[in-house]
Amino acid sequence: MNKGNVANRENPFENDSSNVKKAKGFDKLATIDMYLQLNTQVDTVVVDTTISIKKEYKFNYLQKDNFGLMPFANIGQTYNSLSFNSSENETKPLFGARARHFNYFEKEDIKYYEVPTPWTRLTYKTAFEQGQMLDAFFAVNLSKQFNFSIAYKGLRSLGNYQNALTSSGNFRFTSNYNTKNNRYRAKGHIVMQDLLNQENGGLLEEDIENFTSGDEDFIDRSVFDMNLENAENILVGKRFFINHSYDIVKKNDSMNNSLSIINETFFEDKYYQFYEDSPSTSYFGNSFTNSINDKVTLEHFNTNLKLDYYNNILGKLQFGIFYSDVNYGYNSVVLLTDEIIPNRIKANFFGANAKYSKTLNSIKLEGDASINFSDEFVGSYFDVQLSLKLNEDIEINGGINISSRIPNYNYLLYQSDYINYNWYNFSSFRNTNTQQLRFNLISEKFFNAKLDISNIENYTYFNLDSTIDKNRIIKPKQYNASLQYLRLKVQKEFRLGNFALDNTIMYQNVVSEEDVLNVPNFITRNTLYYSNQLFKKAMTLQTGVTFNYFTKYNMNGYDPLLAEFYTQNETELGGFPRLDFFINAKIRQTRIFLKAEHFNSSFTGYDYFSAPNHPYRDFTIRFGLVWDFFL
Repeated sequence: MNKGNVANRENPFENDSSNVKKAKGFDKLATIDMYLQLNTQVDTVVVDTTISIKKEYKFNYLQKDNFGLMPFANIGQTYNSLSFNSSENETKPLFGARARHFNYFEKEDIKYYEVPTPWTRLTYKTAFEQGQMLDAFFAVNLSKQFNFSIAYKGLRSLGNYQNALTSSGNFRFTSNYNTKNNRYRAKGHIVMQDLLNQENGGLLEEDIENFTSGDEDFIDRSVFDMNLENAENILVGKRFFINHSYDIVKKNDSMNNSLSIINETFFEDKYYQFYEDSPSTSYFGNSFTNSINDKVTLEHFNTNLKLDYYNNILGKLQFGIFYSDVNYGYNSVVLLTDEIIPNRIKANFFGANAKYSKTLNSIKLEGDASINFSDEFVGSYFDVQLSLKLNEDIEINGGINISSRIPNYNYLLYQSDYINYNWYNFSSFRNTNTQQLRFNLISEKFFNAKLDISNIENYTYFNLDSTIDKNRIIKPKQYNASLQYLRLKVQKEFRLGNFALDNTIMYQNVVSEEDVLNVPNFITRNTLYYSNQLFKKAMTLQTGVTFNYFTKYNMNGYDPLLAEFYTQNETELGGFPRLDFFINAKIRQTRIFLKAEHFNSSFTGYDYFSAPNHPYRDFTIRFGLVWDFFL
């Protein structure tokens, strides 16, 4: 259990004796180090109410550092990924519409809480035209053994372009329970999410020049005509999850062994839907019907029974058997001229997984593996990492990841009212095989660096095959040869008094016979900022300028029907700077954020795009705050 460095954390109740209360079930007054966030891996961190440059990077729609992601014009729209992570610990295909999943809470994203007194956090940020984003969260303990939390993240934003409305809701309920002797522990959550976007398909080709020229008649972005007028897509999902364990043999001062039994079970039901009142045949091609209503569903049940054994000499070993049942597809088959597109992919199978960890002085070894016992859903991964802490300032680690799994469901089976968007590749597409080597250096004193080198076989992607009479033909493809991908990321902050310069730079290179995986060679983010405590340390002020840049490359295009990005080699974009000016402040438990986004947009050229035909956002001023209440 890692509770972080609580010595440097501030007490949110300091200088406010009216809010100092004795926590229910605790013998002492509540302090900030008693408010804990946990996950199912039993990693624990202390709730952080401080302000820092990392908080500035995370104060966005995703509430995480979005380095390497290129946002679209409206908040709540998708992101174009400027980088690619080939390492994954997954043996089963993923649900499609991946462009809608940036703000979709997976089970690994859910946090559980242990709090001595009720805690509320409100996160608010202005949006673009007639809307706002609010994430309201509340955690409370009914006893020292039982805590629960409830949260809702909502967004509505009209956007500056036509047909760009976004509306989303993420409801989360979590509970955390353990018996007084701590032998039995349980964590569970219920998550319900709906992410809706109007889709406009970007600017018409004939309007690209009107945008890039900076013509004053088009500074009001609502005057642009877009490719799509009445299209919407929505991703809806609900999940029920429980992870509970019982210590058969409990470790104590007289015993160096422990044995636990763990069960983790979840059921997830989700669907993706695209609909139009009338078909856009000039954009997607011919259709079967006079209105478009494509809907695909996935029901996924998984239960995992594990034994967890610990010995102070051997280390910690975990072995499990899981059962998985999946049901993906549509309500009817599609009859094409020369092919029948089935409506379902169904499977149920067993599998096994294992974990190992051992710490010896400053050396830590960790391993994780899983395999499916299935002839159809063949999949496996193996991941091992070795960490070495050289001294207080330097830690190094390295690892290897080997994985093989079936491509995502929408590569294998897709149906649509548009004729071009129907395919079945389950029997013809092979597993994507990946081998990755990674090395990390962690040192706040010197610099942080991450290097990974990957070899990918049967890389699967959506490809822009051709454009005929303005009809875009997007098809899933597999690259039959292997490709190699290298990625190096370096981060270092320089400080001089109250001034600091934080730098993050990434270099990438892809070696392949065909351009199937396109990424920019360089991505950089540099922030020069000033921070200080004012008014007798009653307020912490942070202000500065952030510079973002990536080199030109054949940027992935966005397909609104699939809600996926596709590879294209016709349009080169990038090479434009993005400058943001921010003023952040912290007063007691309130953090205030004010940002002038992309303030250089009017004088460095109107060549900024998030994807082909999709301009990035113009200069705008946005305000937000994070407010913590400890009762």
